[in-house]
Amino acid sequence: MSLLAALVLAVTAAAFGAVSPAAAQDGPLRIDITEGVIEPLPFAAPDFVAENAAAQDYAGRLTQVVADDLTGTGLFRRIPREAFISNVTSFSSPVAYADWKAINAQALITGAVSLEGDRLIVKFRVYDVFSGAELGEGMQFAGTADGWRRMAHKVADQVYSRITGEGGYFDSRIVFVSESGPKDQRAKRLAIMDYDGANVQYLTGSGSIVLAPRFSPNGDRVIYTSYESGNPRVHLLNVGDVQSRILPAQMGNMSFAPRFTPNGQGLLLSSTSGSNTDIYRMDIGSGATTQLTSAPSIETAPSYSPDGSQIVFESDRSGSQQLYIMPAGGGEATRISFGPGRYGTPVWSPRGDLIAFTKQNAGRFHIGVMRTDGSEERLLTASFLDESPTWAPNGRVIMFARETQGAEGTSSLYSVDVSGRNLRPVPTPDGASDPSWGPLQ
Repeated sequence: MSLLAALVLAVTAAAFGAVSPAAAQDGPLRIDITEGVIEPLPFAAPDFVAENAAAQDYAGRLTQVVADDLTGTGLFRRIPREAFISNVTSFSSPVAYADWKAINAQALITGAVSLEGDRLIVKFRVYDVFSGAELGEGMQFAGTADGWRRMAHKVADQVYSRITGEGGYFDSRIVFVSESGPKDQRAKRLAIMDYDGANVQYLTGSGSIVLAPRFSPNGDRVIYTSYESGNPRVHLLNVGDVQSRILPAQMGNMSFAPRFTPNGQGLLLSSTSGSNTDIYRMDIGSGATTQLTSAPSIETAPSYSPDGSQIVFESDRSGSQQLYIMPAGGGEATRISFGPGRYGTPVWSPRGDLIAFTKQNAGRFHIGVMRTDGSEERLLTASFLDESPTWAPNGRVIMFARETQGAEGTSSLYSVDVSGRNLRPVPTPDGASDPSWGPLQ
């Protein structure tokens, strides 16, 4: 594992009060960390070489997306082209390591692009400048020209993984609620986009309110709550053909807060009957349901642990909105939130080590994380209204919705890493809320 990998892990540990010195350096790539702050690793990314004239238009754009993906993490800093002493004119040319060392580049990314008809081929290599060695082996991706952005994200995922030792998250998508119109008459429809806000597509119209979309584990389907029938009901949508159907056998007058089981064959949802709201598990194929909670209170917002053995949820059974964990089959629940304020919308990390949540306290909303036993709570954000956290596939970044105050207030998406660093807006064409981060494609 590279030193950067160790330090990424150390930053997370530092964020939870377990600060320890950086490990001894395994390799030449080095990032200094001081009091939980990482000095971004400088890298050089000359424009990929266009191996034929038809590819010229794609070479620079591909390089830019790769560089944007890496710098957007806060862990990397791109060295400007004006600082280059030499350049890369051929994918097979020897690397002039001395020239890259002279400008303090610690990593070098080179690539080449060719286009034959509609078939685009992208090749890349990653070099450790100070050791004078290639990291891993060269790779290539191929596809249609209109998929060039996805190929760039795949390259960035590989670079990120080789330097950090962790999985990437750039070749992933977000499903969310797109919002337009005045705050008191806001039109809402489902939309899907790349993780960085590109390639927005709309999945539903704006004729009825939609809420809480959630990706299936393999990203082929979305469940969400719709008011199309007058009452909130859970719908299932196939992303490929954008066909939606209401799920059968929903209990009570209202069903909402759906989330897939880890195997994608079932889902959890909340249903209200009278003044009571409970959590149910439903088999998607048969519609068979099993009631998991029965307390005289409101239980909602369930989320499975990655291994499917436990469920975290919110409940007011103690008199205020708090977080609880119970076995996947139901049964006795254990409270895990004990700080001041109210807790909601818990989501289990893909790594299984943390739970993200929304917290309301002293007139402010926060996105926070805690260990699965409720220890080491850490608030990552604070604003008038922050809500709806969702995890990146690698469990290192959280996306959420933020709403500004007042009659003209708007909703938008932000991301932040688990240490509370690198808070960044996510661009969307209109207002946006209720994000759900899908898996790597």
